[in-house]
Amino acid sequence: MFVSELTTDEKGNIAEQAIALAASRLRVQVLRPIGEGSRYDLGFVIGCKLIRVQCKWSPLREGCVMVRCRRARRAREGLRAAGYTTDEIDAYAAYCPSLDRCYFLPIGQFDGQRAVQLRVSPARNAQRGAILLASDYEFGQVDWHALGAVAQMERASGWQPEGRGFESPQLHSSSIPEAVGAHIFRNHFGWYMQQAAAGHTFEVSRRGRPFARLGPPGSAAP
Repeated sequence: MFVSELTTDEKGNIAEQAIALAASRLRVQVLRPIGEGSRYDLGFVIGCKLIRVQCKWSPLREGCVMVRCRRARRAREGLRAAGYTTDEIDAYAAYCPSLDRCYFLPIGQFDGQRAVQLRVSPARNAQRGAILLASDYEFGQVDWHALGAVAQMERASGWQPEGRGFESPQLHSSSIPEAVGAHIFRNHFGWYMQQAAAGHTFEVSRRGRPFARLGPPGSAAP
Protein backbone atom coordinates (compact mmCIF):
# COMPACT_ATOMS: atom_id res chain seq x y z
CA MET A 1 0.00 0.00 0.00
CA PHE A 2 1.42 3.39 -1.01
CA VAL A 3 1.51 6.03 1.70
CA SER A 4 2.19 9.60 0.64
CA GLU A 5 4.63 11.80 2.54
CA LEU A 6 3.26 13.46 5.63
CA THR A 7 2.11 17.04 5.24
CA THR A 8 3.40 19.84 7.47
CA ASP A 9 0.12 19.88 9.41
CA GLU A 10 0.24 16.10 9.91
CA LYS A 11 3.80 16.29 11.20
CA GLY A 12 2.79 19.05 13.62
CA ASN A 13 -0.16 17.03 14.90
CA ILE A 14 1.99 13.95 15.45
CA ALA A 15 4.64 16.00 17.26
CA GLU A 16 2.06 17.59 19.58
CA GLN A 17 0.56 14.21 20.48
CA ALA A 18 3.96 12.61 21.08
CA ILE A 19 5.06 15.53 23.27
CA ALA A 20 1.81 15.52 25.24
CA LEU A 21 2.17 11.78 25.83
CA ALA A 22 5.81 12.11 26.94
CA ALA A 23 4.91 14.87 29.39
CA SER A 24 1.91 12.95 30.73
CA ARG A 25 4.10 9.91 31.39
CA LEU A 26 6.20 12.16 33.62
CA ARG A 27 3.02 13.21 35.44
CA VAL A 28 3.05 16.70 33.95
CA GLN A 29 -0.45 18.07 33.40
CA VAL A 30 -0.94 19.07 29.76
CA LEU A 31 -3.40 21.69 28.47
CA ARG A 32 -4.27 22.63 24.91
CA PRO A 33 -5.44 26.12 23.81
CA ILE A 34 -8.93 26.38 22.34
CA GLY A 35 -9.05 27.86 18.85
CA GLU A 36 -6.34 29.01 16.45
CA GLY A 37 -3.89 31.88 16.65
CA SER A 38 -2.03 31.09 19.86
CA ARG A 39 1.75 31.20 19.61
CA TYR A 40 2.08 28.17 21.87
CA ASP A 41 0.69 24.71 21.13
CA LEU A 42 0.49 23.20 24.63
CA GLY A 43 0.53 24.33 28.22
CA PHE A 44 2.43 22.36 30.87
CA VAL A 45 1.09 22.95 34.37
CA ILE A 46 3.70 22.69 37.14
CA GLY A 47 2.07 23.40 40.48
CA CYS A 48 0.19 26.65 39.87
CA LYS A 49 2.46 27.77 37.00
CA LEU A 50 1.75 27.47 33.29
CA ILE A 51 4.65 26.82 30.93
CA ARG A 52 3.77 27.79 27.35
CA VAL A 53 5.24 25.27 24.90
CA GLN A 54 5.73 25.55 21.14
CA CYS A 55 5.93 22.05 19.63
CA LYS A 56 8.27 21.14 16.77
CA TRP A 57 8.70 18.17 14.45
CA SER A 58 12.49 17.80 14.43
CA PRO A 59 14.17 15.40 11.98
CA LEU A 60 17.50 13.68 12.53
CA ARG A 61 20.17 14.86 10.10
CA GLU A 62 23.88 14.01 10.14
CA GLY A 63 23.82 13.00 13.78
CA CYS A 64 21.83 16.05 14.97
CA VAL A 65 18.23 16.65 15.97
CA MET A 66 17.32 19.78 13.97
CA VAL A 67 14.97 22.10 15.86
CA ARG A 68 13.56 25.04 13.90
CA CYS A 69 12.94 28.08 16.11
CA ARG A 70 10.87 29.93 13.54
CA ARG A 71 7.60 29.35 11.75
CA ALA A 72 6.49 30.26 8.23
CA ARG A 73 3.06 31.50 7.25
CA ARG A 74 1.64 32.45 3.89
CA ALA A 75 1.32 36.13 3.00
CA ARG A 76 0.70 38.05 -0.22
CA GLU A 77 4.40 38.20 -0.94
CA GLY A 78 4.84 34.48 -0.25
CA LEU A 79 6.05 32.66 2.85
CA ARG A 80 6.87 34.95 5.77
CA ALA A 81 9.15 33.64 8.54
CA ALA A 82 8.72 34.79 12.11
CA GLY A 83 10.48 33.83 15.34
CA TYR A 84 9.24 33.51 18.91
CA THR A 85 9.94 35.68 21.95
CA THR A 86 9.87 35.19 25.72
CA ASP A 87 6.60 37.16 25.78
CA GLU A 88 4.95 34.46 23.64
CA ILE A 89 6.36 31.13 24.81
CA ASP A 90 8.48 29.69 27.60
CA ALA A 91 10.01 26.75 25.75
CA TYR A 92 10.26 24.63 22.62
CA ALA A 93 9.41 20.95 22.80
CA ALA A 94 10.87 18.94 19.94
CA TYR A 95 9.82 15.47 18.77
CA CYS A 96 12.33 13.49 16.72
CA PRO A 97 10.47 10.74 14.82
CA SER A 98 13.62 8.82 13.92
CA LEU A 99 14.52 8.43 17.61
CA ASP A 100 10.97 8.57 18.96
CA ARG A 101 12.17 10.94 21.69
CA CYS A 102 11.15 14.36 22.95
CA TYR A 103 13.40 17.25 23.94
CA PHE A 104 12.74 20.37 26.01
CA LEU A 105 14.49 23.67 25.15
CA PRO A 106 13.85 26.72 27.37
CA ILE A 107 13.33 29.87 25.28
CA GLY A 108 15.68 31.83 27.56
CA GLN A 109 18.62 29.80 26.28
CA PHE A 110 17.71 30.03 22.60
CA ASP A 111 15.93 33.38 22.29
CA GLY A 112 16.58 34.91 18.86
CA GLN A 113 18.05 31.78 17.26
CA ARG A 114 16.71 30.54 13.93
CA ALA A 115 17.52 26.89 14.61
CA VAL A 116 19.15 24.63 17.18
CA GLN A 117 21.17 21.46 16.57
CA LEU A 118 21.15 18.85 19.32
CA ARG A 119 23.95 16.41 18.66
CA VAL A 120 23.21 12.72 19.09
CA SER A 121 26.53 11.31 17.84
CA PRO A 122 30.06 12.74 18.33
CA ALA A 123 31.28 15.33 15.83
CA ARG A 124 33.55 13.95 13.10
CA ASN A 125 36.33 16.37 14.06
CA ALA A 126 36.02 15.38 17.75
CA GLN A 127 34.93 18.93 18.62
CA ARG A 128 33.48 19.25 22.14
CA GLY A 129 33.17 22.99 22.72
CA ALA A 130 29.87 24.73 21.87
CA ILE A 131 28.21 21.33 21.38
CA LEU A 132 24.66 20.78 22.62
CA LEU A 133 24.11 17.13 23.49
CA ALA A 134 20.62 15.85 22.76
CA SER A 135 20.73 13.66 25.87
CA ASP A 136 20.92 16.77 28.09
CA TYR A 137 17.57 18.01 26.78
CA GLU A 138 15.52 14.81 26.89
CA PHE A 139 12.27 15.07 28.82
CA GLY A 140 13.55 12.64 31.43
CA GLN A 141 16.43 15.01 32.28
CA VAL A 142 14.19 18.02 33.03
CA ASP A 143 13.74 19.15 36.64
CA TRP A 144 10.09 20.07 36.12
CA HIS A 145 9.54 21.63 39.56
CA ALA A 146 12.56 23.92 39.24
CA LEU A 147 11.53 24.71 35.67
CA GLY A 148 8.16 26.02 36.81
CA ALA A 149 9.83 28.56 39.08
CA VAL A 150 12.31 29.63 36.39
CA ALA A 151 9.55 30.06 33.79
CA GLN A 152 7.59 32.25 36.17
CA MET A 153 10.61 34.49 36.82
CA GLU A 154 11.59 34.63 33.15
CA ARG A 155 8.11 35.82 32.21
CA ALA A 156 7.98 38.43 34.96
CA SER A 157 11.42 39.72 33.98
CA GLY A 158 10.32 40.04 30.36
CA TRP A 159 7.32 42.15 31.36
CA GLN A 160 9.46 44.73 33.17
CA PRO A 161 10.57 47.58 30.87
CA GLU A 162 14.27 48.29 30.46
CA GLY A 163 15.24 45.24 32.54
CA ARG A 164 14.39 46.85 35.87
CA GLY A 165 13.94 43.49 37.55
CA PHE A 166 11.19 42.11 39.77
CA GLU A 167 8.50 44.21 41.41
CA SER A 168 6.17 41.41 42.48
CA PRO A 169 6.51 40.42 46.18
CA GLN A 170 6.37 36.74 45.21
CA LEU A 171 9.33 37.22 42.86
CA HIS A 172 11.52 39.47 44.98
CA SER A 173 15.28 39.05 44.55
CA SER A 174 15.58 37.28 47.89
CA SER A 175 13.75 34.29 46.36
CA ILE A 176 16.36 33.85 43.61
CA PRO A 177 18.86 31.10 44.49
CA GLU A 178 22.49 32.23 44.65
CA ALA A 179 23.92 28.73 44.01
CA VAL A 180 23.18 26.70 40.90
CA GLY A 181 24.47 23.47 39.40
CA ALA A 182 26.29 23.61 36.06
CA HIS A 183 23.61 21.55 34.28
CA ILE A 184 20.73 23.86 35.28
CA PHE A 185 22.89 26.93 34.64
CA ARG A 186 23.63 25.79 31.09
CA ASN A 187 20.00 24.94 30.32
CA HIS A 188 18.81 28.36 31.56
CA PHE A 189 21.87 30.39 30.58
CA GLY A 190 19.88 33.26 29.04
CA TRP A 191 17.81 33.78 32.17
CA TYR A 192 20.87 33.78 34.46
CA MET A 193 22.58 36.31 32.17
CA GLN A 194 19.57 38.63 32.48
CA GLN A 195 19.56 38.34 36.26
CA ALA A 196 23.32 38.97 36.49
CA ALA A 197 22.89 42.13 34.40
CA ALA A 198 20.15 43.18 36.86
CA GLY A 199 22.59 42.90 39.79
CA HIS A 200 22.40 39.29 40.99
CA THR A 201 25.43 37.06 41.59
CA PHE A 202 25.43 33.28 41.15
CA GLU A 203 27.88 30.62 42.28
CA VAL A 204 28.01 27.81 39.70
CA SER A 205 29.03 24.38 40.96
CA ARG A 206 30.13 21.33 39.01
CA ARG A 207 29.99 17.87 40.55
CA GLY A 208 29.41 19.48 43.94
CA ARG A 209 32.44 21.77 43.77
CA PRO A 210 32.68 25.53 43.03
CA PHE A 211 33.27 26.00 39.32
CA ALA A 212 32.51 29.60 38.30
CA ARG A 213 30.86 32.82 39.41
CA LEU A 214 28.49 35.00 37.39
CA GLY A 215 27.83 38.55 38.50
CA PRO A 216 26.88 42.01 37.26
CA PRO A 217 29.30 44.12 35.20
CA GLY A 218 32.12 45.51 37.33
CA SER A 219 31.63 43.06 40.19
CA ALA A 220 34.81 42.10 42.01
CA ALA A 221 36.25 38.62 41.57
CA PRO A 222 36.41 36.42 44.71
